[in-house]
Amino acid sequence: MAALTLSRAGVVYVASVPTVLGAVGFTGAGITASSLAAKMMSSAAIANGGGIAAGSLVATLQSVGAAGLSLSTKIILGSLGSVLTFLSF
Repeated sequence: MAALTLSRAGVVYVASVPTVLGAVGFTGAGITASSLAAKMMSSAAIANGGGIAAGSLVATLQSVGAAGLSLSTKIILGSLGSVLTFLSF
């Protein structure tokens, strides 16, 4: 029974990523105006002299928000979610 609970926790972690990113403004259509994502993008652009650096947190989150997670990332997040749930017991 505990293994099933851990497995579900991993699925929840993976499934929640697009929902959470969309809620903060990283969507498939781009960054939502007046959102937390827009504020992050503005701060990053100011810090980098007007542009967003490739590989930065904002660029990575926008990429995931637009394209979703790769299979390897889903596996890693699922495993991490299972481990974190196990450690919380």
